[in-house]
Amino acid sequence: MLTDDTYVARRLLLLGEWDAALAVLGPDGDPELRAEIAVDRWFFRIEGHEEAEKAVAALDPTSSTAYLLTARLAYSRLLFQRDPRPDDRAVAEANYRAAAESGDELQRGWAEYHWAVLLDNIDDDVAGAIPRYATALEIATRTGDGLFESYIIRHLAHLQEPAERIAMLRRSLHLRAALGARPQTIAAQAVLAEDLPAGDPERAELERTFRPGAEELRIGWLVPQN
Repeated sequence: MLTDDTYVARRLLLLGEWDAALAVLGPDGDPELRAEIAVDRWFFRIEGHEEAEKAVAALDPTSSTAYLLTARLAYSRLLFQRDPRPDDRAVAEANYRAAAESGDELQRGWAEYHWAVLLDNIDDDVAGAIPRYATALEIATRTGDGLFESYIIRHLAHLQEPAERIAMLRRSLHLRAALGARPQTIAAQAVLAEDLPAGDPERAELERTFRPGAEELRIGWLVPQN
């Protein structure tokens, strides 16, 4: 059973209130949840990397959560080009592989998804990514995890023809909005807006809608940097 603090921290995480989530959880709270929140904050805000790394280092290094979060940190350093380390590419893949081989089925699905994104975004290896996206999507749909599905189809959308791509991006947005996942919803609005034609009224409305939210949450890859 979740404690009240754990429940509140998870709800705040869903809203993108990362600092408040960490404060509610406190230093003695669930270390895996603390690490998840810290890594999520780093990924969206591109700040707090040192705290995220410390939180991950406090975990059992052989746990599936530690494997997954270690890989995500390495991948994000490469993606954002924020002090990437020479072994980040190898560290990311090795830890995604380890996470995929440990833990429960949903954790395996997330590992397969993130591994696919590494291949897709860093290696430009779409052929290698597709089977891992497919495995992740099968697990997400079978377990009924709408938030997880929204992540996968957002990436698969760009492999489709325009009409199907837009439909998949809209579904990703609707899944996130229905679950109240605010930073993910804002990101989905931005991605859909970018894919719609210039001059499309829906694009203009999405741009008016997502920008204030991105600024409020300080989403680093949506808010222009000074």
